[in-house]
Amino acid sequence: MVEPISFLVGAALLAAGYSAGRFGRRGPTAPPHLTPVCGCGHALSQHDTETHTCYAELRRDAYDRKGRWAGDSWVPCTCRQYVGPRPIDEVFLPPLLPPAE
Repeated sequence: MVEPISFLVGAALLAAGYSAGRFGRRGPTAPPHLTPVCGCGHALSQHDTETHTCYAELRRDAYDRKGRWAGDSWVPCTCRQYVGPRPIDEVFLPPLLPPAE
């Protein structure tokens, strides 16, 4: 025969676990949107398709002649070629038209 106190403790634990699982769960979360980037930190859209060079600019600290910080200056990115993941159509699809020259 089951003791009434053990039965009540088991029922209380079952109810606490059910309520914690039912009301304490998180809502569905969307996966983060990942943008493929190059080693320089810029996306494929910021690289020229013909020369493969990066045309984005980077913010650098600027200093005056005495060595004091004078603000920010924008310098071109030194990336020479996009090395990130390639789009699937660029890998598997041959060019449909002959190159225009």
